[in-house]
Amino acid sequence: MFLSLIPAHAAFSLLIAAVWDYIIGDPRFLIHPVQIMGWIIQKYTELTVDVYHQKWQRRLSGIILGLSLVVGSGIFGWLVVKFADDFNRWLGYFLEVILLASCFAGRSLRKAAEEVLQPLLTKDVTIARSKLSIYVGRDTDNLSTTEILRAVLETVGENAVDGITAPLFYAILGVWLGIGGVPLALAYKAASTLDSMIGYLREPYIDIGWFSAQLEDLLTWLPCRLTVLTLAVFSGKPRKVLAICRRDAILDPSPNSGWSECVYAAILGVQLGGVNTYKGEIKEKPLLGNPDNPITPELIEKALNLTRYCFLLWLAVAVISYQ
Repeated sequence: MFLSLIPAHAAFSLLIAAVWDYIIGDPRFLIHPVQIMGWIIQKYTELTVDVYHQKWQRRLSGIILGLSLVVGSGIFGWLVVKFADDFNRWLGYFLEVILLASCFAGRSLRKAAEEVLQPLLTKDVTIARSKLSIYVGRDTDNLSTTEILRAVLETVGENAVDGITAPLFYAILGVWLGIGGVPLALAYKAASTLDSMIGYLREPYIDIGWFSAQLEDLLTWLPCRLTVLTLAVFSGKPRKVLAICRRDAILDPSPNSGWSECVYAAILGVQLGGVNTYKGEIKEKPLLGNPDNPITPELIEKALNLTRYCFLLWLAVAVISYQ
């Protein structure tokens, strides 16, 4: 009964947004919502660092930033679509599709992986390191080909949830709640952007970004587990995959990235984690999965395809449920 009350255009908008992301991605001529979010976070954080020096002040400032940006992004998205729809229905559809597509990072994640893998095919490790440095926080200057491939697969595994399945989860949830896909998808995107920019466990972000990191972990928890379950079923060996995840993913300090990376490691029969260097500081992450196979470009391509299949399955279930 409830699903029958959902406007038919909601499914259409989700579907077109997915197609837009697959074919076009993020057009350069449009300002991406994340750019605006990033500018707000940067300016607010700089002001907080300059003005507040006590722990409680920075924590309170971080809470205000986190709540304001997440809630504000959701409300902004809802208002934009509503006012546009009131003015012209087709304009409302268009903006809804554009905003939804901006929350999905399927094409950009694949493009990032391919930009790093392409130089490796011609044995140009220097260019591959340079390309990789754009997308990861670890030091890349001295990485071997094997380490570059591991970094790419870890990035694909982690961002599959943050950039693809979790935004889709919240878009679907928003439609089911009758507020449209944009508000919750944009709100989640704001939480993810906050975490990526100030959720670091180092100064000056420890106190400012503490709340945002916790909030992003909370919002990602359920879609991450659903992604792991979906991919485990796709693998054809769900018991084995989930057993490896239960064994290794819990060792990662992050409540989500360990699971999202481990499920790919388990399915592909490779091992992720190990020693990384960040601005000269050596950090060792727990090992995820079994080293049955070497990481290859072909396996990374398989990981990207698994993510796409997961996205398409969720999208199909959502669209069918609206009928």
